Amino acid sequence: MFSFFKKKQAPAEENKPFVVKAYLSGKVVPIEEVKDEVFSSKALGDGLAIEPEENVIVAPCDATVSVLMEGSRHAVGLTLANGVEILIHEGIDTVNMEGDGFEYFVKEGDKVNAGDKLLSFDPEKIKAHGYEKTCILVVTNGDDYPDMKLHTGMDAVQGETVIAEF
Repeated sequence: MFSFFKKKQAPAEENKPFVVKAYLSGKVVPIEEVKDEVFSSKALGDGLAIEPEENVIVAPCDATVSVLMEGSRHAVGLTLANGVEILIHEGIDTVNMEGDGFEYFVKEGDKVNAGDKLLSFDPEKIKAHGYEKTCILVVTNGDDYPDMKLHTGMDAVQGETVIAEF
């Protein structure tokens, strides 16, 4: 009786961390191990990288496509529902390939769901150009999320393994 006087409990959903799942299958490594000083020094933000086992990058969670590199098609910026901004960057120095071997499946402004295809890349073309196919995820506004947790040192399964929590 008079249950409307009781303090409402926050739904369990609100207390759960916001999770980001693997955008590729492969070995997840700390960003400090990326063989590119711009990323390993965290100049663009903290993050992690995946040594990919496949060639199609998917959305790690529900998000809005905020940035595309139209000339090179090697990176995608996403804004997540909780405000986190991430950049998924395929390969080291692959911008120099000028889009050769890369294809987008999205446009800027698109709303994507976890698992939706974002971009594909040709690992053989990356190798032929002498570049590495390491795929980096950078949280560009990570300073706004001090409780961010990045999970590395494991093998991830695309769309299943949690790689970050906010």
